[in-house]
Amino acid sequence: MTQRTSFLLTDLYQLAMMQAYYEAGETGTAVFEFFVRKLPAGRNFLMAAGLEQALEFLETLRVTGAELDWLRASGRFGDSLLAQLEGFRFTGDVHAMPEGTVFFPDEPILRITAPLPQAQYVETRLINILHFQSLIAAKAARQVLAAGGRRLVDFGLRRAHGAEAGLMAARAAYLAGYDGSANVEAERLFGVPAVGTMAHSFVQAFDDETAAFESFARARPDNLAFVIDTYDTEAAARKVVALAPRLKAQGIAIGAVRLDSGDLGALAVSVRRILDAGGLRDVAILASGGLDEQVIARLCAAGAPIDGFGVGTDLTTSGDAPALDCAYKLQEYAGRPRRKRSEGKATWPGRKQVWRGYDDAGRIAGDILSTEHDTQPGTPLIRPVMRAGKRLGPPPTMAEIRDHAAQELRRLPEALRGLDPALAYPVRVADALLGLAAEVDRFTGG
Repeated sequence: MTQRTSFLLTDLYQLAMMQAYYEAGETGTAVFEFFVRKLPAGRNFLMAAGLEQALEFLETLRVTGAELDWLRASGRFGDSLLAQLEGFRFTGDVHAMPEGTVFFPDEPILRITAPLPQAQYVETRLINILHFQSLIAAKAARQVLAAGGRRLVDFGLRRAHGAEAGLMAARAAYLAGYDGSANVEAERLFGVPAVGTMAHSFVQAFDDETAAFESFARARPDNLAFVIDTYDTEAAARKVVALAPRLKAQGIAIGAVRLDSGDLGALAVSVRRILDAGGLRDVAILASGGLDEQVIARLCAAGAPIDGFGVGTDLTTSGDAPALDCAYKLQEYAGRPRRKRSEGKATWPGRKQVWRGYDDAGRIAGDILSTEHDTQPGTPLIRPVMRAGKRLGPPPTMAEIRDHAAQELRRLPEALRGLDPALAYPVRVADALLGLAAEVDRFTGG
C-alpha cells in the first residue's frame, strides 16, 4: 500500500516549531523514540505493528505545490519555513523492532535519527500509525490466545473509526494471528483473506428461509456459510440439514453456519446435535455478535462446539483499552543526550537498545533496557531498517510477519498468555542507562 499522506495532515505546532528551528539555526541531528509508558489495565503485553506504513510515510513524504500555496496563503508562516519546504524530503535513519514483536513499557519500538526539523515534523503521523496498529495487534493477540486455535475473522469495518482505521485494524489483526477479515480491500492491499457469510437481511428478503439459503448457495457455492438465527435457530438448522442433499446433488457443499445472537454456547450445542444427526458433521459452526476475548475464553472453557469467531466492534475499537499511553520524545540532540523530567512522564535519555533473555524452555524471561552501545546478555530487538531516507532492504512478507508474531506468542510465559493481570514482566534498566540519566540531570541542573 503506497499512498502519500498529505503534508498538512499534522498538528499545527509541528509546523510552528519547524519554522522556529530554521530561524534559530537548530537543524542538527536529533534522535526521537516512540514507546509506551504503561500497559492498559488488565493487559500483560503489547505487540509492535505499523512499521511498514510508517516507513512508507517517510519514504513518500513530500510537499506538493498546492500544499505549499495553501501554507503561504494561510499567512501563518514566513519565508524561512516555506523556502525549506520546497523539495522537502525525509533524509534520516530509522531503527525499529520488527512487526509482531512483543514489547513492554518504556521499550522503544521505533527510533528516528534525522535533522531536528524533520524528526520533529514526522511525530504526529508516526504516532498515529504506530499507536493504532500496535493497539489493535495487541488486542487481536489476546483474542488469538483466548480462542485456542479456533478461527478468528475480523468483522469490524462497519464500526471502525473511519475507513483507514478499518483497513489498518484488519492488517494488524491478521499479523497478530487472525485468519481473515470481511474487509475486501484488506485482501487487495495486504493479502488478508477475505471471509464472509450472509446478512439477516438476505434471509428476510425471501418469503421462505430455505429458498433464501438455496438462492445464496447457487450464487456463492464456494466456502458456503448460512446465517441461521434470523428467526428460529434450531428450525433453521433443520432446514439446512434438509437442504444439504439437494445442494450436494448440484455439487455444492455447505461449509458452515453462523450464530449471531442468543446464548451462543447453548445454541451451538443444539445446532451441533442437529447437524451431526443429519450427517453434516463436517459443517462448522461460527459465532459472532458482541464478542471479546473474555466471552471467547468462556465459550472455549465451557467446551462450546464453536469452530470460529467473528469479532467486530471490540476488535477494531479495542473496546477495553481504546488508547495507549504512548509518546515520541527527543532523546538526543546535536550529539548530547536529552531527558524530559516532567512528573510522571520522565524519559530515559539517549539512543537505546532492548536485550531479551529466554529461559531453558525458550520462553521470554526478562528484558534489559540500556544505551545503544552497551553490551548486555540476550537478543537485541531494535534493528536498523532505513538509512538516509531509504529502506535497507525489501520489507518482510505478511507471512513472515505472521510467523514472527506467532513465535512471539508461543514464547510468552503462561501467566502473560492469560487474560487476568499477571505480575509485571521484568524490564531492568541497566547501570549504563541509569548513569547516563544521572549525568544528564547534573548537566541540566537537576
